[in-house]
Amino acid sequence: MGVAAGISPASQIAGVQTADYRVLMIAPTSFFGDYGCHVRILEETRALNALGCQVTICTYHNGRDLPGLDIRRTLSIPWRNDYEVGSSRHKVVFDVLLALRSFAAMFQLRPHVIHAHLHEGALIGYVLSKLWGVPLVFDYQGSLTAEMVDHRFLKPDGRLYGPMRRLEKLIDWASPRILTSSEHAANLLDGEFKHPLDKVTRVPDCVNTAVFQPSDDAEGIARLKRAWDVPANRLVVIYLGLLAEYQGTGHLLRAARAVCDARDDVHFVIGGYPHVDQYRALAEQLGIGDHVTFTGKVRYEDAPRFLSMGDVAVSPKISKTEGAGKLLNYMALALPTVAFDNAVSHEYLQGHGVYAAQGDSGDLARGLLELLADPGRRAELGAALRRRAVERYDIDLLGRTIVDVYREMLA
Repeated sequence: MGVAAGISPASQIAGVQTADYRVLMIAPTSFFGDYGCHVRILEETRALNALGCQVTICTYHNGRDLPGLDIRRTLSIPWRNDYEVGSSRHKVVFDVLLALRSFAAMFQLRPHVIHAHLHEGALIGYVLSKLWGVPLVFDYQGSLTAEMVDHRFLKPDGRLYGPMRRLEKLIDWASPRILTSSEHAANLLDGEFKHPLDKVTRVPDCVNTAVFQPSDDAEGIARLKRAWDVPANRLVVIYLGLLAEYQGTGHLLRAARAVCDARDDVHFVIGGYPHVDQYRALAEQLGIGDHVTFTGKVRYEDAPRFLSMGDVAVSPKISKTEGAGKLLNYMALALPTVAFDNAVSHEYLQGHGVYAAQGDSGDLARGLLELLADPGRRAELGAALRRRAVERYDIDLLGRTIVDVYREMLA
């Protein structure tokens, strides 16, 4: 069928090279969901639109519409209207519907580029790419099988693990260009899946540092704490993200127990979903219910104000293959951060983070207590992380890098 005609030449707007490309973005998730990969999809879309691209997002039926975005949703399935997060056998049906929706969008939009997120999106995008002769870019956000193991949908020694691992490798190999959010992910593709590194481009998660910035509104922060019944005389350890075991939520609460044993002036504010009731019950079981506030889902638009309550941020994620975009939000807010010691945390925080042994709740508590006891170090690390976010991960860098990849593939 051939590449759609009419690719506009790049132009210069305020010294920045732009391109009027039509982009079909395939997002096999319930976009927008105020977490992780959704934030990456959102910020990429905003950055590309700002550079003159016309981005259309095909996604599942559920999700939150956002102003200024062209979102095309699938039909719903009557027996699964509440799907939000994680691996599920129902995703097969969702993905069939997404493939049909994307197929229709190809006819309607005649895009210049297919930009597919996650392995399911890349598989759909590969078929469409071959049918229309349109370049495919695969936005890789971690290992498919590792994620399924993290979600306890697969067992490493189960009979389905081998076939799924081979399918993952096939999708990786079939993708002519892959974008990764981290150097660790690029090394994973090279080391475990033998994908040529010259076909991989690192496009780090970025943050809008003009929106995510430290707040000097002390009264506004005090009002927010009162609204959530956070005692004004306590230091706040803050977390924002999904609540799940592979995210380390259980480790965080067990670390909170140790911190509260050591000092009584600390409060943990945990924002995110799902499984809020499950982890609230665990906090009560651990005897720290009066030192933990669960806020449930926090809208992405409200995240800067929410995070401004924190004195220390924490990222207990134990998945070794996924990105950790929340770290960038912490960094932009100048929040000193304690994280488990893994490649992705080091890539973002470098020497300005406080690290705990992977999966060790006691060591996570040790790192938190060190920072809570040292206000001077908190200020020093927070300022260094803010500088790093502005210099290395500001949103302006994101769109230009992706447009360069599009331009190279279309040349």
